[in-house]
Amino acid sequence: MVFSRTRQLRTTKRLTGDRKGDHYPFSLQFYQLPPTENISLTEFETFAIERLKLLKSVENFGVSYLKGSLEYNAKLESELRKLKFVCLAPNDEIDDKVYDIRRKDHISHFILRLAYCQSEDLRRWFIQQEMDLFKFRFNLLPKEKVQEFLRFNDLEYVAISGEEKDLLQHDLMNSTFGLSTAKLEDCEFYKVPFQAALDLVRPRKVFLSKGFAFIPHKDIVTLILNDFRTRLSKALALSARSLPVVQSDERLQPLLSHLRPYNMTSNVGRTRIPMYRQSFELSSKSFPLCMRQLHKSLREHHHLRHGGRMQYGLFLKGIGLTLEQALQFWKLEFTKGKVDSEKFDKTYSYSIRHNYGKEGKRTDYTPYSCMKIILSNPPSQGDYHGCPFRHSDPELLKQKLQSFKVSSTGINQILDLVKGMHFQLACQKYFELTHNVDDCGFSLNHPNQYFAESQKLLTGGRDVKKEQTPMESSQANPPSQVTSSLSSSTNVTSTQSEEMEDLEQILSEY
Repeated sequence: MVFSRTRQLRTTKRLTGDRKGDHYPFSLQFYQLPPTENISLTEFETFAIERLKLLKSVENFGVSYLKGSLEYNAKLESELRKLKFVCLAPNDEIDDKVYDIRRKDHISHFILRLAYCQSEDLRRWFIQQEMDLFKFRFNLLPKEKVQEFLRFNDLEYVAISGEEKDLLQHDLMNSTFGLSTAKLEDCEFYKVPFQAALDLVRPRKVFLSKGFAFIPHKDIVTLILNDFRTRLSKALALSARSLPVVQSDERLQPLLSHLRPYNMTSNVGRTRIPMYRQSFELSSKSFPLCMRQLHKSLREHHHLRHGGRMQYGLFLKGIGLTLEQALQFWKLEFTKGKVDSEKFDKTYSYSIRHNYGKEGKRTDYTPYSCMKIILSNPPSQGDYHGCPFRHSDPELLKQKLQSFKVSSTGINQILDLVKGMHFQLACQKYFELTHNVDDCGFSLNHPNQYFAESQKLLTGGRDVKKEQTPMESSQANPPSQVTSSLSSSTNVTSTQSEEMEDLEQILSEY
């Protein structure tokens, strides 16, 4: 794909050749050939954002409704039409309107490939949503077009003849649930090697004979989806290899970064708030439930075990605490318990400096993502780290939500999501309920993203910046040097002293 700086969408260039017949003969595709035409950056961004909206809708509808149900199909079809991603052309007529819709579908898919190929988690999410979207659209394909579609994509799933169907009538009816003699005539069966249909053979859903599985039309999509997933997974791996080239393009990198979920690697230290003390004043509003739980436990017990210190400490680092502030904060709280100042300096200060890249192998650690917290070792007795939606007993989670004044209806919605193992969506629902919004407008994947979005909402959408101290306002030093100079300073400035006095008062209140 070649990108043009022009912003005139009226002069969109087309693919070469027979634009109507050769490139997009069907309303869905396997996306095997990348687009090769010129496209403006404006169109690039518009296509990508609209497809991302579509995939997020696919995810949300899959949680809110039973996939394949009438409600699910109606909602998804409405969203597809609203975003202009589906159009079935009757009688093989492909006019300009149909072509433009299919072109948009094609190009937007490849753009999101570039944005979502950089990590295993992103690839897994992208593949799942694209598979759900493909399955829905395949079911919209007219039966007479299915065989053409399979042949076009080199899938040798050939429908059996009427004579063979009559010969196997008894076996096909016994192996297919709900199939009667009358329905058998209208039902297409496909003969495929059994090893290509193991997902259907294992639960004994198909008839086997001489190494072949006979699959009804309603189940052939299972095989096609397996093939689609395999091809897309390989394609994403290949796309990942080209990332260095794409990232070096100053035109594309900002656009692709905007499309990806919250990335703490590029955002650490940027989500800073007007005053240091406000991070604790707003803990009950802007902290996700996992961090709110850790903050509360730290206040009650004046101590956190290693897992809790890592999870909460890196989160605080992400919202703007410098090394100097972090050392003072943890020391102030721990010395209120059973840890004296000398023991803190000897036992705990090293690990804090280590998190900031000042000890050991000098790795500058980033805060944990939601997926890392969910998949990490679960908390044992006396631990408070982890994801409350994943690791808490449902009854304890319900009590916790009640104590935080979440409505009964909201609690039930959250528990339903937890029951379905949609832990990040449950946290997203918690955000919406505690911020009184119907739609948070983002896909949650990081605790620091939760904090940043909350701050934007509470400050009216303004960019959140950190209040500069005299030392930080010097333009001679880049941000990394500022952090280093702060950490090496032996004297606490008057501003920092006031902040720590404020912090001590705040910690006694929250």
